[in-house]
Amino acid sequence: MRPDFVKLIEVGPRDGLQNEKQFIPTEIKISLIDKLSQTGLSYIETTSFVSPKSIPQMADAKEVITHINPNKDVTYGVLVPNVQGMQLAIAHQVKEISIFTTVSETFCQKNINCSITESLERYKTVIHLAQQNNIKIRGYISCVVGCPYEGKMSPLAVTNLAETLLKMGCYQISLGDTIGIATPGDIKKLLYVITAKIPVKKLAVHFHDTYGQALVNIYEALHWGIATVDTSVAGLGGCPYAKGASGNVATEDVIYMLNGLDIKTGVSLDAMREASIFISEQLHRPPYSKVTVAQMKE
Repeated sequence: MRPDFVKLIEVGPRDGLQNEKQFIPTEIKISLIDKLSQTGLSYIETTSFVSPKSIPQMADAKEVITHINPNKDVTYGVLVPNVQGMQLAIAHQVKEISIFTTVSETFCQKNINCSITESLERYKTVIHLAQQNNIKIRGYISCVVGCPYEGKMSPLAVTNLAETLLKMGCYQISLGDTIGIATPGDIKKLLYVITAKIPVKKLAVHFHDTYGQALVNIYEALHWGIATVDTSVAGLGGCPYAKGASGNVATEDVIYMLNGLDIKTGVSLDAMREASIFISEQLHRPPYSKVTVAQMKE
């Protein structure tokens, strides 16, 4: 079932940078997105239309989405938490949005200050507006394996929530191991349950690398036919509401692994390395990506 081609969803500019404590200048964010646009990526999640009080790092979302130099072959997605964000997405002619919820009630309260049921209710109007404006909707589910507050999550509960989001109008569900505790065994158990009810083409994976398991978890997911993987340039990221969550899996490391498996991505490893070095230098720290560090030592 292993795919011949994997689509990479680059989340660095949004999920990667949102956890940075120091505000990243708008021009740096724009430059990063422009560099990523020339790597061969077909999807870049650029920013999120959220309250600056909740995520100060995304306070310049309108400026970022307005001033990037778009590549016609790239979809520039935006995370949208509510109707106000959806209205901004429409005003800025965004072609695709993402919405998010979680399988953990406690995490949902900590993250978006409501219950899971309330979060879904909020999204009804968001989804309606998106559909009215021919905007595609991608869904995120957080904490699919474990939650920092509630511990292990039920694969069946994840499956039921994913089915609900698909029925509401999402075309794909990204399964997020938000705190990076999953092992390949956990992913096997989850996908065994969820693929019995949901077509694999409607699923993506989003793994954090807290315990160095992200690549092996992706490898496990590939054998279930998963062909869409969320990644972050330079391994940037984390989660503001999940204590202990480290960065996302580095886009460059995933490309390196997939190249070794003869799985195509359409993305240049060299170009991704350059983007990784650029943002790492701007943040004044070494890249998290193993392959980028190796190149810098050559």
